Amino acid sequence: MSAVPAAVLLAALAFAALVADDVWVVAAIALVLLVPCLRAPRRRRRLYLIGVAVSSGMVLLLWPWLQSTGSHPLFPGPIVPVLGELTVTREELELGAVYALRFAAVGLASAAYALVLDHDRLLGAASWARRSALAVALATRLVPTLERDAAGLVEALRGRGLAVEGARARAKLLSPLLAGSLERSLNLAESMEARGFGRPGRTRMPVAPWSRLDKLAVASAPLLVGAALWL
Repeated sequence: MSAVPAAVLLAALAFAALVADDVWVVAAIALVLLVPCLRAPRRRRRLYLIGVAVSSGMVLLLWPWLQSTGSHPLFPGPIVPVLGELTVTREELELGAVYALRFAAVGLASAAYALVLDHDRLLGAASWARRSALAVALATRLVPTLERDAAGLVEALRGRGLAVEGARARAKLLSPLLAGSLERSLNLAESMEARGFGRPGRTRMPVAPWSRLDKLAVASAPLLVGAALWL
């Protein structure tokens, strides 16, 4: 699938997860979005999947305690000053599951966008918003680039007989990673200036015509959103 139809389909699935109210519909959308993430290399996808799992898990854990909804209590909670009685109800658990799955679906859509899509093709197709698309593409590549640089630093230190273990040892990598990011940004700015970025008469990367699958993905995007609103 081409980059633009894939991005449109990911955005439609994320929006459908946000507007759907049925927990099973949101769960199905999250499972669908998990499939392209699992196609990425294990070392690259691990950070994204852990972040999505921890964040959505915290939403599921904290949501029943931070609201007072429903009339079917499952078990009474403690009485906290200002907050009152923290009773967990069935409705609160259902809402917590819906919001946690929504958070997971949006996170998985963002992860699939960062891991699977060809950002060069996506940037080349965005002729109407080239500068904005460039900023989004550069921001998307930030985390994978930092992850690759950190892995290179760890391997270099291991070659010198220094083992990088624990949070304190890995925290010491922040300084060289920041310095490397600043140097890379300067090199990128110089290369863009040398290639005439922003000047009139720019060239464009040839874009392959859309296949039937691409057209089907774009056509199904509004249908997915409409179905989520209806469900």
